[in-house]
Amino acid sequence: MTLAPPRRRAETTPPVWSRRARPAWTWAAGAVLPLLLLAVWQWAAAAGIYSRAQLPPPAEVVSALGELLARGELWHHLAISTQRVLIGFAAGSALGLALGGLVGLSGPARAALSPTVQAIRAVPSLAWVPLLLLWLGIGETPKIVLVAIGAFFPVYTTVSAALSHVDPHLVEVGRAYGRSGLGLLGTVLFPAATPAVLSGLRLGLAQGWLFLVAAELIASSMGLGFLLIDSQNTGRTDVMLLAIILLAALGKLSDTLLGLAERHVLTPR
Repeated sequence: MTLAPPRRRAETTPPVWSRRARPAWTWAAGAVLPLLLLAVWQWAAAAGIYSRAQLPPPAEVVSALGELLARGELWHHLAISTQRVLIGFAAGSALGLALGGLVGLSGPARAALSPTVQAIRAVPSLAWVPLLLLWLGIGETPKIVLVAIGAFFPVYTTVSAALSHVDPHLVEVGRAYGRSGLGLLGTVLFPAATPAVLSGLRLGLAQGWLFLVAAELIASSMGLGFLLIDSQNTGRTDVMLLAIILLAALGKLSDTLLGLAERHVLTPR
């Protein structure tokens, strides 16, 4: 008598496309709060709760956008700010990956470096401005360095924490297969810590945008941070709100692009 082979259980893992695709209702849900804020903004401006100099209506901000586009200034501000953030983020995240990897993998390095790095992390962004001006002058270098400082700490913290908490059994398996040193790091440790590393990169990019405004306080004549400060000095609240909205939009766009790259890396093939 021949026994029938056992029936395989139905596959419960969702297909790749279902993990990648985002339901349409989530996009609609994400638009609710911005639309609600826009409605409250219009209502507050129309109700006279604040003067037009304090809170111009959305139409005036759109008009300021058209004005900057007509003068050809806006693209220069966007380009220079994006360039500063991307270069600073690349430098800061590279250093964060290197130092975070060292601290996460080495107990002596963690004991020697971690307390000092965590103390420096508590220094506010504006506190670096006079020091960078004194050391690096008023060119592009201090601005990029300040953005790099902002990007460094989230990447360093997440990488060091992720590597120091990798499952010891994975390390044992890697060593059983002859992996050690850089081979163990590249084939076992970093792959295991990849989700945390990618999250750290996204946090570092967001922090880079936060540090940008402080960076563009350093004798700038271009950039969204300069536009923000200049509009405050000239009383152009509409331009000030526009600069804030553009900073938020660029930060969200860059985070979305990095999130898509993260999803691509983490999606099983």
